[in-house]
Amino acid sequence: MQIDELLKIVQDTVDERKGIDITTIDVQGKSSVTDFMVLVTGSSERHVKSLCDYVSENVKAKGFMPLGMEGEAGSDWVLLDLGDVVLHVMTVKAREFYELEKLWAIDVPMQEVSS
Repeated sequence: MQIDELLKIVQDTVDERKGIDITTIDVQGKSSVTDFMVLVTGSSERHVKSLCDYVSENVKAKGFMPLGMEGEAGSDWVLLDLGDVVLHVMTVKAREFYELEKLWAIDVPMQEVSS
């Protein structure tokens, strides 16, 4: 399946390039934007950017076309949109602040608001 192949390329590339704490979150049925999010920590802003660049190059070489990249130069969070897979690469500080794993891993029931 193409999604599995794309996900493996992303995971293998960030692992080979020394990405830290690689986490894959299955958001199928929770998000209409993507099926999988891969979260990775980079050791510096330069490492964050280069991880996304390497993934972009590798997926292109395998016939997949990235849809876009956000937060490039000098950013502590870079997002690479690959359609079925979205890669989030962050510095330690950004990852601890935004806690995306908690956001997507916990289903919080709606609370009734009293007036």
